[in-house]
Amino acid sequence: EKITQGIVALANTDGGTIIFGVSDQMRIEGVNNPEWVQEELVRICRDEIIPPVIPLVDTVAFDNGKRIVTLEVVPRNRPYRTRDGKFYMRFGAEKREIPREQLSSWIDELRPVGYESLPIFDATESDFDDSMLWSFASEFTDTSPTINIYQTAAFLKNDLALAVGEQGEFFPTVAAMVLFGKNERVRDLFPRSSVSLLRISGENGNQQTVEKVKITANLHNLYEAIMKFVERYCDLSKDKPRRRPQLVDSFAVPRSIYNLYAVREAVANLLIHRDFSLKDIESRIIISDRSIEFINARRSALYTPQLSRAIRYGIAQRINPTIAAVFTRREYGINPPKGGLPMILKQTERFAGRRAEIYTSNDEFRLKIPGA
Repeated sequence: EKITQGIVALANTDGGTIIFGVSDQMRIEGVNNPEWVQEELVRICRDEIIPPVIPLVDTVAFDNGKRIVTLEVVPRNRPYRTRDGKFYMRFGAEKREIPREQLSSWIDELRPVGYESLPIFDATESDFDDSMLWSFASEFTDTSPTINIYQTAAFLKNDLALAVGEQGEFFPTVAAMVLFGKNERVRDLFPRSSVSLLRISGENGNQQTVEKVKITANLHNLYEAIMKFVERYCDLSKDKPRRRPQLVDSFAVPRSIYNLYAVREAVANLLIHRDFSLKDIESRIIISDRSIEFINARRSALYTPQLSRAIRYGIAQRINPTIAAVFTRREYGINPPKGGLPMILKQTERFAGRRAEIYTSNDEFRLKIPGA
């Protein structure tokens, strides 16, 4: 356990090397079975640390026959934690556990990858929608008859790996809350998951707000609410529209038509690829007379010019792999279209005759889909 904590602390700081077989007085004493020590260190890094650490383990032999083992840690996917949900850092020569009250602010400064696995310490078993969990689990035909489906905490922790904690403790993760939390508890415990929806009319700087709402709910209900808002102001169609007759002497602006699959995929991408660590940047959808714009928090520093081009071909880093895996499963009940961003771009150009716009700035990722 102490070795696990030490590796986590090193990985969460700046990395470094741990040497086994040297005393505190810097005397080389060696280890009796270096091969077993190496195997055990690899197992600890793989099984006891989340996300797993990929170490560089080596054995050094001396002329007197003594051998020591070195373990080099290079941090790549911070933050790291132990299996029981504890975070450690090194402060000089000391290893310290990060207090819960400081955890959120520290995590916000790190890379967003892994944020979905952070425990929400104030959440309880009653904060989750049991009917959603039951519906999700029951869709899997090979579900064990002894599954803990009626014991929410046990099911989330032992079957879905969406909670952490030692014996008797229950700390659900961010992924668990946004996927299966009750709407009102998501709003109270994780308000940064909200999405703002805006409908504006007019152009050339004279836009007026028609409707503006802010929705906070679990991802399933959030997706459905967003689609209802979009369908209130836009026509969605599977087939490319025929040319409409021109309106003469009319003040009414005809509703734009959008490819159904492109819009559904864009909404799904907005929800599952958000950078939750950027708590001050809200996800937004803006519907104007001629386009729909999807705006997400995403650190601009992580988007190199090469990555910005690569995402057009479906090559991108998933910030929230667990959330994406569950959300896109048919059993979750959304069943979004397949194809990702390449499909959105292709269908939009085919449908509207114009290309969708993609750009990143000020820690925001923006996708603008023109209508036909």
